[in-house]
Amino acid sequence: MYDGRGVSAATSGRRAHCVGTGAHGDVVYPTSGNTVLFDSYPQQLFSAIESYGLLAIPLFMLAGELMNEGGLTKRLIALARILVGGFRGGLAYINLVANMMMAAIIGSAASQIAIMSRAMVPAMEQEGYDTPYSAAITAAGGLLSPIIPPSMLFVLFGVMAQVPIAEMFIAGLLPGLLLGASFFVVIALVGLVQQYPKGQWPSRQQALHDALWGLPALLIPVIIIGGILLGIATPTESAALASLAALLMGRFVYGDLRLTQLPMVLTRTAINAGLVIMLIAAAGVFGWVVIYEQLPQMAAEWIAALTSSPFLFLLLVIGALLLVGMVIDGIAALILVVPILMPIAQSQFAISPYQFGVVVCLTLVMGLLTPPVGAGLFIASSMTSAPPLKIFRALLPFLLATLVTLVLLAWLPWLTNGLIQR
Repeated sequence: MYDGRGVSAATSGRRAHCVGTGAHGDVVYPTSGNTVLFDSYPQQLFSAIESYGLLAIPLFMLAGELMNEGGLTKRLIALARILVGGFRGGLAYINLVANMMMAAIIGSAASQIAIMSRAMVPAMEQEGYDTPYSAAITAAGGLLSPIIPPSMLFVLFGVMAQVPIAEMFIAGLLPGLLLGASFFVVIALVGLVQQYPKGQWPSRQQALHDALWGLPALLIPVIIIGGILLGIATPTESAALASLAALLMGRFVYGDLRLTQLPMVLTRTAINAGLVIMLIAAAGVFGWVVIYEQLPQMAAEWIAALTSSPFLFLLLVIGALLLVGMVIDGIAALILVVPILMPIAQSQFAISPYQFGVVVCLTLVMGLLTPPVGAGLFIASSMTSAPPLKIFRALLPFLLATLVTLVLLAWLPWLTNGLIQR
């Protein structure tokens, strides 16, 4: 007889075998002795991606690609100039505001860093900004993508933790604004110390022109977030509508998108989405093995011996995931840690899955910008020719602001749970 996981009833408990040595001195590791487990692997691979919510990932990727090719990105940058372009270090503020707008569309930190580096860094260099600092602001803007909805990490976390993706998006609104505000403070302080040039407000005629041409592009994040908040569309449906809107605007409103570009856009989207989906499929097997081996229970016993405070537990999680994120990609790391830590957070410390998800996703994406791997640093470096180490030095104030934000998110649950109606 077998239980629902395809595990023999006689062997579904903890293993009775112990580590020892065989007849020839070989090490013998504990096993269940149940070969049916191997037959369950294909089923677990498929069941991990058998979720309607995962369709949002390729659709959000497609929306970002269509926006970049269709000229919507540069219109959003022009719109940001109207809002903050006249302050000291105006282009730095423009860079950040444009990143916040793009974060509400792309949902991928790596893609956002690549797109905005090409768009913003050359303009900042022309006005006298240091190249490493310009690249650092752009890279820091990528930290907004995992928490300002939509977010691919939120979609993945929602599927793995079995929580509504729409509510995960809502949970990220206040933390995203808080993180953006902390970056504004950093830019203001650096601008005063470095005496960066004071920006110029566009003329009334130019502002009116940029506003009229920028508002259609701004409709896309409004479609995504508004549709979800008002309950008009699911995250997946909002992603489909955003992709359609980006296609129509890029082709018929701005005229920058040519139909001959679509095969290239679709191919790029398919390749990138395929990589993510395969990781998720592998995560299904990993999570199943983790649960079968009772790793969450063993980890819970160890952590419970260290602290009984939810705040201290989250601080331990932040510290551990900062180290994990330095060497493992954010998506892969999320796949590894959620099956182990999520049950502990809920059962042992009664932490909301939304608070836990926001803290974990933001912490892991910091690894994109920290050595020794720091893929985001190398993306920004390849786009700007600035050395990765110099970009990292310029990033340190932004990373410190992110750590302060993480501590606040761990300390104040209402920052993530306040907008979710229960």
